[in-house]
Amino acid sequence: MENQEQESTEPKIAPEQELPETPKDVASNLEEKVAELNDKYLRLYSEYDNYRKRTAKEKLDLMVSAGEDVYKLILPVIDDFERAIRHNEAIEDAAPIKEGFLLIFNKLKNSVTQKGLMPIDPQKEVFNADLHEAITNIPAPTDDLKGKIVDVVEKGYSLNGKVIRFAKVVVGI
Repeated sequence: MENQEQESTEPKIAPEQELPETPKDVASNLEEKVAELNDKYLRLYSEYDNYRKRTAKEKLDLMVSAGEDVYKLILPVIDDFERAIRHNEAIEDAAPIKEGFLLIFNKLKNSVTQKGLMPIDPQKEVFNADLHEAITNIPAPTDDLKGKIVDVVEKGYSLNGKVIRFAKVVVGI
């Protein structure tokens, strides 16, 4: 029995069990892992750099093409003005000239309105610093115009809900 106890206390190594790794094996595995992670890092960095360059180029292209849309809207109006100028050289009556310019103005106004440009006409509204720029204050002609806009010096405009030019106004005090 003493023989059996000695055998049971000694570790048995089965043929299918691996031997513990040597320091050289551990170092080799770590070097492989570092090389693999470094490769993944370099690929990810390159991918990010390409993404950054691509988005910068797309942004530049978008800025260029956004202006193109505006010019395409304005070109027919410029053509109309040129035709009107040529046609009006021989006309002495002002009524057809006024009518022609009014038609061209309405064409331009409708074109930009379709693209989201809306006038801000604040006549007799309460002054709002988010939409209006007060040029000066004057005594209100009536009590109901105190704190309200008395006169509009220059209309403001918003593009798709964002103010792009504040209305310049005179406020009654």
